[in-house]
Order: sequence, then structure tokens, then C-alpha cells
Amino acid sequence: MPDEVITERDGPVLLIMINRPQVRNAVNAATARGIAAVLDDLESNADLSVAVLTGAGGTFCAGMDLKAFLAGERPTAGHRGFAGIVESPPAKPVVAAVEGAAVAGGFEIALACDLIVAAENARFGLPEVKRGLVAAGGGLMRLAQHVPYHRAVEWALTGDYVSAAEARAAGLVSRITAPGDALAQALDLARRIAGNGPLALVATKRILTECQDWSRPDQFARQREISEPVRESQDAREGALAFVEKRAPRWAGR
Repeated sequence: MPDEVITERDGPVLLIMINRPQVRNAVNAATARGIAAVLDDLESNADLSVAVLTGAGGTFCAGMDLKAFLAGERPTAGHRGFAGIVESPPAKPVVAAVEGAAVAGGFEIALACDLIVAAENARFGLPEVKRGLVAAGGGLMRLAQHVPYHRAVEWALTGDYVSAAEARAAGLVSRITAPGDALAQALDLARRIAGNGPLALVATKRILTECQDWSRPDQFARQREISEPVRESQDAREGALAFVEKRAPRWAGR
């Protein structure tokens, strides 16, 4: 693993930290490759259920490393795209823990996560239009899905920064914490999620993500394709048995 990305295991929770505080965690090619490799491990490791993604040094991510870009680097990684996540997030849930700036590509990384925990000092934004550019890392597409349409249009067309409070009011942020506490709160949330059935988590995220593209007549048929294998799994029986026996379930992931 390159020095640009640090990981730490906490049971079924994987902490992923962008470790370039000297450039406000701006993403270069090594960072993108590192995040992509970690997400590949997350998906293949049956002992991991949830990831928390954050940045070192009090900043989430300031976007693409422009100096590296001018030197000819492309901060992408295969099918996962920019920052190793935006085009193909993992099937398992990811919680973003945001301190300070999550702007430009940094905001697009946060939007590729499933939940956002933000400190009061966090700020979000897609300022690309101020430089004559387009936010092409999925930010425009995801933003319009996560906040009311006209709020998304205003944020995208002005390129202005948005406070954590405004992002929470729009429904984008799940929790707001005191500065310095975003990671601890995100880990707490991730542990709560990880206590649930791993097969059910993946299927639930998949339905939430894909259902927007389903036609109304096909909705329940498409949902059954995803949910029925989980219903028939060993974990589903274990969940029911644990409830009857008044104990914590012992998930097998099958």
C-alpha cells in the first residue's frame, strides 16, 4: 500500500485514510491506485462489512492534485475511475468522515460514499465552473439525486461552498459533529451498520442504488432477484434463530 493511503482494521470495519495532508489530501495517481486497491480488498474480504473513508490532518480532500496533473499524471484507477472510487464504488457500504474541505473532486468522493458524517467546520462544493471546467467525477449526477433538484442546480451553477449545516438541512449529511469528532462518529455509525447481516447489507445497498432505474411494472420482480437469495441464506436463518433465542447473531456471510 502506498504511503498516500493508510488503512486500519476495527473488526468488520475498515478505516481508509487519504494521507497527503501537506496538499490537503489532493488526489494524485498513487492515491487513486491505493484507494482502488483497498476497495478491491474490502469487496473480496468476507470478514469486512463496512468502510469509513476520511482524510488526514483536518481536511477531507481538496480534489485533484493539480501539480501532479500538470506533470502528466491521471488520478484514476481502472474501472473505479477518479480517486479509485467515483465510477465504481464498492458493493459494501462506505461512510465518509468529513473534516474541513470536501471540495471539487473531494466532494465527488464524498458523494460516492453512502453516508456522510461532517464536522461543523466542514464545507462542500463543486467550484469547477469558477475555472471554466465541469465537475465530471460524478458530482453533478449524484448531487441531483441526493438533494432537492433546484438546490443542486444552485450549488453546481454558482460553484459556491456549502456549510455542513446547509448540507445537513438539504439532506446530504447524516450527522454533524464538533470539529475533530467526525471520524469517531463515522466509526460509531459504521460499527452499528456492521452489526447487521453482511449479505443483507450488500443487497440493501444494491436495491437502494439501482431502483431509481427500474420501471414501475418491474420494480418488485427486480427487487426479488436481489432479495430472495438473501432470504434463502444461512444468515437469514441465523438472524431469525438469534431473535428467538434472544442473543446476538453469528453471521457467516452465506
